[in-house]
Amino acid sequence: MAESEPSFVAVSTGEKRGCPEDGEEDTLSKRPRVESDNKNGGPPHRADDKEPEGEASNGEDDGETFADMMKHGLTEEDVGILKYVSDHEGFSGILKERYSDFVVHEISKQGKVVHLDDLTIPADILEVPEAPEQPSESDVLTEEHKKQLGELQLFKNKESNVSIEVDDSKEKRTLVHKAIKTQFPGLETKTEEREGRKFIVAYHAAGKKALAAPRKHFWPKNRGSFCHFVLYKENKDTMDAINVLSKFLRLRPNMFSYMGTKDKRAITVQEIAVLKITAERLAHLNKCLMNLKVGNFSYKNHPLKLGELQGNHFTVVIRNISGTDAEVHQAMTSLKQTGFINYYGMQRFGTTAVPTQHVGRAILRNDWNEVVDLILKPRPGAEKEYLVRCREEWAKTQDPEAALKKLPNKRCVEGQLLRGLSMHGKKNIVTAFGLIPRNNRLMYIHSYQSVVWNTMVSRRIEAFGLKAVEGDLVLRGTTAHVLSTEEAESHSIHDIVMPLPGFDVIYPSHHVGKGYREMLSADRLNIDNMRHKVKDYSLAGAYRRIIIRPSDVSWDVIRYDDPRISLVHTDFEKLENKPAPVFNKEGKYRALRMDFSLPPSTYATMAIREVLKLDTSIKKQTQLNTTWFN
Repeated sequence: MAESEPSFVAVSTGEKRGCPEDGEEDTLSKRPRVESDNKNGGPPHRADDKEPEGEASNGEDDGETFADMMKHGLTEEDVGILKYVSDHEGFSGILKERYSDFVVHEISKQGKVVHLDDLTIPADILEVPEAPEQPSESDVLTEEHKKQLGELQLFKNKESNVSIEVDDSKEKRTLVHKAIKTQFPGLETKTEEREGRKFIVAYHAAGKKALAAPRKHFWPKNRGSFCHFVLYKENKDTMDAINVLSKFLRLRPNMFSYMGTKDKRAITVQEIAVLKITAERLAHLNKCLMNLKVGNFSYKNHPLKLGELQGNHFTVVIRNISGTDAEVHQAMTSLKQTGFINYYGMQRFGTTAVPTQHVGRAILRNDWNEVVDLILKPRPGAEKEYLVRCREEWAKTQDPEAALKKLPNKRCVEGQLLRGLSMHGKKNIVTAFGLIPRNNRLMYIHSYQSVVWNTMVSRRIEAFGLKAVEGDLVLRGTTAHVLSTEEAESHSIHDIVMPLPGFDVIYPSHHVGKGYREMLSADRLNIDNMRHKVKDYSLAGAYRRIIIRPSDVSWDVIRYDDPRISLVHTDFEKLENKPAPVFNKEGKYRALRMDFSLPPSTYATMAIREVLKLDTSIKKQTQLNTTWFN
């Protein structure tokens, strides 16, 4: 998947801002956000309202430096990310100095890299079908009326309604009303009097809200029900982009489907499908959207499903590198030939002093008072002022309604939980917690699984290195098999999987397998009973390869003078016929530009970590690059 990466430096003023439709109007946190991956569905402690990254603090300087704010954050060591597979020397560099330094192209299930390269609307040879003849009403509408009403029905009429003058005969008016509603489903009518003359006015069934029910509108039978299109976005995560499209089209967000979420602080290109919205309507949005572009339209009979993609292709620029050309070559050759440890990246675990895995552990323990305490209690580090006030109120009064009043936006996780506590009471926390969107709730327990997996894989690499050994697990179809000594000889490290803990997995038979039981026991959890009283929180487990070898790996060391310029030629720039970046071979700065493809649910930051041999956590990056924030 294209996971969301930490943003390490502020956005340059030369880059475009997001659409104002996002509703991002709150005072901004001074802490950069870390987005979640597509399994979790949302960033830690936010339900569906995201905040921009790398922005200024509106001039509210409390004297605390960015490094001070991040001193309570996590490091890689805290989440079990400990080992490397290669023996080359690492070197320093700056990841995501600009969001355009990280470009992601989805790879479709057919193996094609998705590009935005066509803004045209597909030819629609379909004509508006003639309405069945209505004997008692067939003569009340003229051909011109029918044409206008048909265009209105299909949203081709630029006017918001069609007016038909009628006489004083009530019977005649009734026939006109009936004819319009019968022959042009989706349209409503009303009678208006203007300067002594009567008109029947036809309009969409619920005015502007009619767009929210597209199934009721005319749609040719031999056209696919879903309009598939390519979404190009800059510095906006997938759900934010869909919410923007939903608001412009007046649709519910669940009318859209996609194969995976993509990074926020990046330029990303992916396929989206929407039910019964024409390419013409979508293309019209290109005139009013910022940082979003849609194109490559087609009609198909199926939506998209999460996980259907083959993976993602990444183009990553790491600026101001210290490594020599020889060191870069050695590092990238190792990545290409051996790969990297398939750790869950830092964005899986949140950025605050209360890591998501701690909440997940409390859920699995069925300790609901601790769950509430971890989410709502005051915490060190910088947060939006209203969240600080909310937490203080909760700590002081334990009154959910009083704490909720401190939140201007109730959609955040804290707001959803407080609303649940207010509705159901503090003695019914499980039900109250259920008001948080399901993806966000599952994020917590998946985060705990991920820490366990990372820790056990580090132990496995430490104990046995990069070879298959007796007791390791491999997949045969979807079933895990324990290797014998003889079988291990015919397998490589790239075949080995490790389990995420759950009730439907087996564990390695060597001593690392026993480590799972020890780690969960230390957390007061029973590895033999991973079913939960609440079905949603029962963990079946899964298997994950411990080493991933990227495909389509290539790289260049480039020089440049202006740190404000983009070093990647994007799809949108190509559509606009803008020239590709020109590099000065004697330039002041050096950057590593790397291309590679990864399968779904794999973290690009972990591939970059293997190349640089640097801790990718925001806490460590902030300590290394504090001058970029002050």
